Amino acid sequence: MPHSDITPGPASRPAISSFMWLAAGTAAIGGFLYGYDTGIISGALLSISAEYNLTHGMQEVVAASILLGATIGGVGAGAFSDRFGRRRTVIAIAALFAVAAVAASLAPSALLLALARVALGIAVGACSQSIPAYVAELAPAARRGMLVLMFSVAIGLGIVTASLVGYGLHGVLSWRWMVAVAAAPAAVLFVAMFALPESPRWLIARGRPDEAARALARVRMPGADLRTELEAVAETVRRSRESRTRGWRGLAQPWVRPAVIAGCGTAAFTQLVGIEMMIYYTPTLLKGVGFAETSALQVNVGIAAIYLVMTALGLAIVDRVGRRRLALVTLPGAALSLAVLGTLFALGKTGPGDAPYVIACLFLFMVFQAGGLQVIGWLTGSEVYPLSVRAAGTSAQAGTVWGSNLLLTGTALSLIHHIGAGGAMWVYAGLNALAFLFIWRFLPELSGRSLEAVEDALRRGRFRPSDFARTPAASSPNGWPPSSRAARPRSASSR
Repeated sequence: MPHSDITPGPASRPAISSFMWLAAGTAAIGGFLYGYDTGIISGALLSISAEYNLTHGMQEVVAASILLGATIGGVGAGAFSDRFGRRRTVIAIAALFAVAAVAASLAPSALLLALARVALGIAVGACSQSIPAYVAELAPAARRGMLVLMFSVAIGLGIVTASLVGYGLHGVLSWRWMVAVAAAPAAVLFVAMFALPESPRWLIARGRPDEAARALARVRMPGADLRTELEAVAETVRRSRESRTRGWRGLAQPWVRPAVIAGCGTAAFTQLVGIEMMIYYTPTLLKGVGFAETSALQVNVGIAAIYLVMTALGLAIVDRVGRRRLALVTLPGAALSLAVLGTLFALGKTGPGDAPYVIACLFLFMVFQAGGLQVIGWLTGSEVYPLSVRAAGTSAQAGTVWGSNLLLTGTALSLIHHIGAGGAMWVYAGLNALAFLFIWRFLPELSGRSLEAVEDALRRGRFRPSDFARTPAASSPNGWPPSSRAARPRSASSR
């Protein structure tokens, strides 16, 4: 692995093969299911609450139950993925998505609905851990951001679809049909994954280099330098086997700790900034401050549409702009939008004449959040962890996401109930400001660097944002300058 005082140079941007696009797009169906199954509760909750006569506390239980399952699935998926492979894990997740969606749609009581949503959440959490890692291990380094973020765009598409279904079918079809329809794309994902390759990195780690070469050849352009890429992966695998840094215990090692802080901290803030509260509770929130039910559902559709558009825009620019820079540019706007919204709520400015300002604040918050921090959340988790602890790291990342989401969703309505909608928005505005400070302090710029190069930076203790600012990605296949490829990181085998 290279060791370098990196010299500037533009990152190469190799062409993406059609099969690589197909693999990333197919895996992204899991992102659609994530978005739909979590987002459908926003429109369906009004009908569910009426059918079961739910208190605001029980509404939180029904909404947040999927997040409890997601926390379990996110933490547990890594071990399953390491043992059985990335592809088989996604196949199992697709089957669980289908079964759990049908079970939720048939639930005869609110409690059984919540339990079914826990099972559905296990699939959501496992999907959020496994699919970005699977795509990241297939993708070429310089185009990894775009390909992994197809998952995030699919989440946005799922949320938009859920909001349109919730609005268009509200009062027309039962909420049960809204929930059950998710079984169809789950079945498509289940079948399609059988045609995709296993992760070359996982195959090499299992001592199957010939299969790894064939798998990599399927997702690269003809004439690509497969040998160099496979050698880099094999070297990383060799070092991970010799290393004492493995699994969950490995995450506590001093040289891995910066990755854990950057990855899990970013993951926590993607939820704590309040975006999921907007996705789940916007109709309930707006109805509570005086909006008509139909108007609240229409605003919800607009929020979902903005989420999709901005996530797609983020996908298009993240490899050029950079992960860190994108978050730092957008977070101040998100914080300001919520601060103004909180002021409108606190002053009671929610009447018909004030509605455009309320809606504008909601939409602007979504523009800045969905186009910034949300873009990099899952991407960061797929990039920062060394191979020997990658399954544990991505599991910790997913568990942090869903645990934070559970905390937020399980307390949002109670927070609004106790301190008012205005006070709640100010709390979330403050959390957006804290997210800015965290990204500025702890998250380096990873654009254009291979997974092996990121691991090398960790091993050499050069994972601070300032280190990466002085060492832009070069045109080497591993993200470091060709001139220093012969050197090795110090003490690599002993760590």
